Amino acid sequence: MTEHFDVIVIGAGPGGYVAAIRSAQLGLKTAIIEKQWMGGVCLNVGCIPSKSLLKNADIAHTLRERGKELGFSFENLVLDYSLAVKRSRQVSDRLVKGVGFLMKKNNITVFNGTAKLSAGKIVTVTDSAGTETGLSAENIILATGASSIVPGPWGMDGESILTYKEAILQEKMPKSAIVIGSGAIGVEFSTVWSSYGSEVTIVEMLPRIVPLEDEEVSAELEKAFKKRGIKIMTNHKVESVERTETGVKVTVSSNGEVKELEAEQALIAIGFRPNSGNLGLEDAGVKLSDRGFVVIDDAMQTNVPGIYAIGDLTGKLMLAHVGSAMGILAAEHIAGHRSQPLRYEMMPRATYCQPQVASFGLTEKQAKETGVEVKIAKFPFQANGKALGLGEYAGWIKFVIDAKENTLLGAHMIGPEVTELLPELTLVEKLGISVEEIAKNVHAHPTISEAIMEAAHAATGAPIHM
Repeated sequence: MTEHFDVIVIGAGPGGYVAAIRSAQLGLKTAIIEKQWMGGVCLNVGCIPSKSLLKNADIAHTLRERGKELGFSFENLVLDYSLAVKRSRQVSDRLVKGVGFLMKKNNITVFNGTAKLSAGKIVTVTDSAGTETGLSAENIILATGASSIVPGPWGMDGESILTYKEAILQEKMPKSAIVIGSGAIGVEFSTVWSSYGSEVTIVEMLPRIVPLEDEEVSAELEKAFKKRGIKIMTNHKVESVERTETGVKVTVSSNGEVKELEAEQALIAIGFRPNSGNLGLEDAGVKLSDRGFVVIDDAMQTNVPGIYAIGDLTGKLMLAHVGSAMGILAAEHIAGHRSQPLRYEMMPRATYCQPQVASFGLTEKQAKETGVEVKIAKFPFQANGKALGLGEYAGWIKFVIDAKENTLLGAHMIGPEVTELLPELTLVEKLGISVEEIAKNVHAHPTISEAIMEAAHAATGAPIHM
């Protein structure tokens, strides 16, 4: 006999489990299916454990490189990377258990296994023992995420040649590493490993690192990374990745010149592909893009009535918090609540390298391409008292402003804890608050957030501390 639900969510990552909770809160009988990890990649081998490792890395970097500046020294400094990894697993496990608690609290039925759709919104769940359970629902929310792209010829073995998943779980830190790709994963692992003394080389095919960020952010981060001893090779295409007796050999080319790089490990961080295969989407009639992403409308609906898709599976913007927002929107649409479409270009973006990178909205180049009259305002952290006190004053805040309306089109930040500054700015943009009002909003002193106020003062032509 098939058990029937109002909503079945397939995938329990940040998008899926949030969609399930919101559905249950709205009075819908809800089930969630997960084949591997409650909390998905983010809580288990992504966002959360990586932030734990980055905290340890920050301390390691301080002890190794800044002791003289801060007035302490060690004769025999010992850094145990394996303990950092174990701590990250404890942090992850705690949050995963929390998600399990939330499922029980909200009376959500959990099925562990692999899900497959068929016509008529029927879902078959196959558990690890091969036992099948039939489910049906009025509505199905697909939230199966995405997986790392690894070119077949590169021979990923999980030891010398690995992805973020193996990298975040290994307790041994590589003495040397080649990081292929300079998106968030690439620059965050580069930060962690270099902080412990690993020799890190970043290989990026495009002309600059963090290529989706504002051009000035890329230049500032490259300068900071080089200061930390990280080697940057932009405009280099990877021709091959091969395992050797001592580690790995990566062959790269640039302008016809071929180079061979060797290291203990190579981290592949070049992008993601959707987990849309083997789900039965074809049988259910769900439309996919040429790249395999599920096609959705503003309400997260697919072309099949009652079937929704959220998160990385859609390819809209592969960020955990965006997946969660999509999940809430889908649940509320199912329940008949009115909701505003998401504006993906205005979603906050955070990268936790050192220094941190945070942004939302249009870059300076993108804004100028729209034909709008653009005004730029910046404020450096060198003039911020809290940043100076922390000894972390590289970087700045940059506003991209509609000169006519005097409102934010985007903001781009690099510096200490700038990821924590995003909510004020995204709310300002959403409410259409002018730059003058930001300047008039009194910020506590001394705080990093004062730099927001200072940048706004600069935008009005009346900078205070520069």
